[in-house]
Amino acid sequence: MDHRVFTLDSLPLADGGTLPSAGIAYAVHGTLDADGRNAVLCPSYFGGDHTAYDWLIGEGRPLDTRRYCVVTVGLFGNGVSSSPSNHPLGAAFPRISPRDNVDAQYRLLTEELGVTELALVTGWSMGAAHAYQWAVSYPRMVRRIAPFCGSAATSEHNRVFLAALAAALRADGSADGSADGSADGGADGGADRGRRAAGRVFAGWAASHPFWAQGGYRELGFASREEYLTGFWEEFFVAGPSTEDLLTMIDTWARADVGATPGFDGRTEAALGSVTAEAVLLPGARDLCFAVEDEARAAALMPRAALRVIPGVWGHLAGAGATAADRAFIGEAITALLATQPAAV
Repeated sequence: MDHRVFTLDSLPLADGGTLPSAGIAYAVHGTLDADGRNAVLCPSYFGGDHTAYDWLIGEGRPLDTRRYCVVTVGLFGNGVSSSPSNHPLGAAFPRISPRDNVDAQYRLLTEELGVTELALVTGWSMGAAHAYQWAVSYPRMVRRIAPFCGSAATSEHNRVFLAALAAALRADGSADGSADGSADGGADGGADRGRRAAGRVFAGWAASHPFWAQGGYRELGFASREEYLTGFWEEFFVAGPSTEDLLTMIDTWARADVGATPGFDGRTEAALGSVTAEAVLLPGARDLCFAVEDEARAAALMPRAALRVIPGVWGHLAGAGATAADRAFIGEAITALLATQPAAV
């Protein structure tokens, strides 16, 4: 679907800086009701864009466009919304927190689209972190959240993964992802080296031990482990956002913590306890990036939350709707949540 860009003259950032001419790429599926209350928001994930949730959206699907107006938004740093690769600041692009993304999305929804209430905020991975942040930052606007394969605060274990991912991206010796500073990485293909290494780092965290033991990649049409690593993971990084864009998103991911919201003094538990939205938390049974135990603790802290663990061996990839079973599980959970009568906001 074609996207639009909403531009803010200047976006104040959580760390005290500003992002001038901040552009948010978004797409709208369905029609907003006259009262502006049938909107569903889907923030994108690492490397994703406004098309990230097409498998959930449409007539007869969980996010049914006959009933809901579904807005998909790209996070800063994804190469379509404002990012180092497309913004005048370039390498001086500021650090972006989940709160910054959510504040910009709030302005998009209220100033540009006329949304007064969100029936649901849902998303995978980084999208899940932003769903949590929405429920904490704008509790009077959010009726329900359904974060899947994500968390309200990035764990220490997850930070180890992100540090490795960033190190791989920088392994070619330049911050912009090219060995000689040129756009194409020079004659030795330096730009690809760091990105391909990052793809292999992510591959080891994205699925579980049983996935690899059973050759789960064959379900995606790959005949061997190496074919999957090169044809899927390496290509995902090579064909996706620039190295600087990816590093911006990694930093945003690492900074996720609803406890950093003003009024909570870094207390993640207190922030989760403040959430008034109806919620279903959907961790992957074998997700190495986001542990089920962390989501179980979050569900226990939130007044109106249920925990439903996505079964199977796909780990973090379960949240991408990698298989028909995963798509059905997530879709049924979202459909059931939308059928609930949430508390008044």
